[in-house]
Amino acid sequence: MGRSAAGRTRRADRGGAQVSKHVAVLMGGLSNERPVSLSSGKGCAEALRNAGYRVTEVDVGYDIAERLREVAPDVAFNALHGRFGEDGAIQGVLEFLRIPYTHSGVLASALAMDKHQAKIMLKAAGVPVTDHVVASRAEVGCSHVMQPPYVVKPVADGSSFGILIVKADQSHPPQEILGSDWKGGEDLMVERYIPGRELTCAVMGDVALAVTEIVTDLAFYNYEAKYSAGGSQHVIPAQISPKIYDKVQKMSLRAHAALGCRGITRTDFRYNDAAGEDGELVCLEINTQPGMTPTSLAPEQALHAGHSFEELVSWMVEDASCNR
Repeated sequence: MGRSAAGRTRRADRGGAQVSKHVAVLMGGLSNERPVSLSSGKGCAEALRNAGYRVTEVDVGYDIAERLREVAPDVAFNALHGRFGEDGAIQGVLEFLRIPYTHSGVLASALAMDKHQAKIMLKAAGVPVTDHVVASRAEVGCSHVMQPPYVVKPVADGSSFGILIVKADQSHPPQEILGSDWKGGEDLMVERYIPGRELTCAVMGDVALAVTEIVTDLAFYNYEAKYSAGGSQHVIPAQISPKIYDKVQKMSLRAHAALGCRGITRTDFRYNDAAGEDGELVCLEINTQPGMTPTSLAPEQALHAGHSFEELVSWMVEDASCNR
């Protein structure tokens, strides 16, 4: 990690004295993932204070530009999730205000958030992805747009919001998406269902961290499995062959680079070890704002690599910049 966290939190003022770097932790926000963001943000703020930074917690709303002008931070730590937080929007605001910020920039964030566009980029870079189609929710709700089994998910959302699995023997498409309470948007992605194991790997700068296997008794790694205590078990390092382990790390680095990501990302995979000699490994998506809650995967992988949570968030602050 280089210099100590305390040594990295200092900067000189005009009089030559040393003062703590002021970090605004952006949390909450306007998306479905607001509760997750609040949990991430509070944990990150506490760790940054412990590391010696001067921290202001900012619950993000439509007045965020005015709030940031009032707070006048040296760095914005982006702990937002979902729309406006990881789709390039808040990144654009921070670029306009010339406030250095963590994680990926405008373009990479927008590409990763749009699962359809991300898949196009990933496939072009040689990252294996599953077949998919994009259709309106009316089309998806009225007839099978793909031979079951398949997965239905919003084109642009996170934390497994709105994901539905249509089994091979299901005669009708999912009717939930036609309800008036549907919050997953009008455009949906339908992709071939890949059976098997759930694997994930975070990238920190230009280094792939450990590979984790996620095990859950629930139908799949959904919102409850991700954020509820006991909802899932994280096996780190994943008990898979060295060849597949290495491939997951290489594909995570390739995905990170293909979209032009910065800072911390996490790439999720499905691995069907029953398909052929080496099995089938498929990239599901890349997350430019991976969770930073007590049950989150990226902090666990950083710790496995020898970086405490305080060191991880300190590294993210020192990595912050504009023009990302």
